[in-house]
Amino acid sequence: MKFGILLGMLFDLLSKRKLTAAFFADKYEISVRTVYRYVDELSLRVPVYVKRGRDGGICLADNFKLPMGFMTEQEYASAIEALEMMYAQLPEERFWEAKQKLSAQCKAETRDLTIAGTEGTILVDSGTWGDTKKFSDKIRLIEQCIKERFAVEIEYRDRNASKSVRKIEPHVLVFKQGVWYVYAFCRKQRDFRLFRLGRIFTAFVTEERFNRRPFKREDIPLNFWVTEENSVEVKLQISREAFVAAQDWLGGENLFEKDGVWYAEVTLPDDESLVKKLVELGRGVKVLSPAPLAQKVKELALSVAKMYE
Repeated sequence: MKFGILLGMLFDLLSKRKLTAAFFADKYEISVRTVYRYVDELSLRVPVYVKRGRDGGICLADNFKLPMGFMTEQEYASAIEALEMMYAQLPEERFWEAKQKLSAQCKAETRDLTIAGTEGTILVDSGTWGDTKKFSDKIRLIEQCIKERFAVEIEYRDRNASKSVRKIEPHVLVFKQGVWYVYAFCRKQRDFRLFRLGRIFTAFVTEERFNRRPFKREDIPLNFWVTEENSVEVKLQISREAFVAAQDWLGGENLFEKDGVWYAEVTLPDDESLVKKLVELGRGVKVLSPAPLAQKVKELALSVAKMYE
């Protein structure tokens, strides 16, 4: 019985996204206290949380959908057919809603690609290595809120893993150096900010619409590190085995060949991301200058090797 109620609560939230404890208590004939205990159990597996206040309730993050492979194609078809038969015999709304939800989930179980720019000219794989489907759903959600001008409440983790809850007004999606961002007005900071989509753990679409705020392309901080203070002139030696990776990273126009050896002389961000990238490329790329950067790469490589001793 408990499992059935938990599953029923999940499907209710997938349909409505926000419901009250009183609703669940009445529907499943359990106490409000038991409802909250079940919510705690659900939250261990799905992004369910309790929102306090006048507009509060038990909420399911809008970027969450049932995982791919939740049921096979045949199981979806059988379940949908059974619900259609049940609805024909007993035309209750609950059977119709369940059929609609399963049909939508079945259609959504495809690998998603985002088309950007002029239609048909640019195709961007919007997924990540970890889970293409969930990340693509997050992009689609933000894109929808940009178009329809809905404010979004997000749980955001910074580079130190510190959590904050913010309400943002998303204006444009940005794809920069292999990372997705949303350029949004942050009501907490009272200013525009770039938020990494990968650091948004949950996103809840509010019922608040916002008026688009004027901004220019130049206002978006796309040149993250192009200043003398936080950049460094780097000379690299590149092996033939690493040529393709270096070309994809730096651009072929920044590589040159001398006496059968490939080199690159480029201005790069002077931060830990550069050191990590060079270690990632391994023995195929050697830092010739500056010496302090070469030393940092050596130290990081040694520390990684030590983990596996």
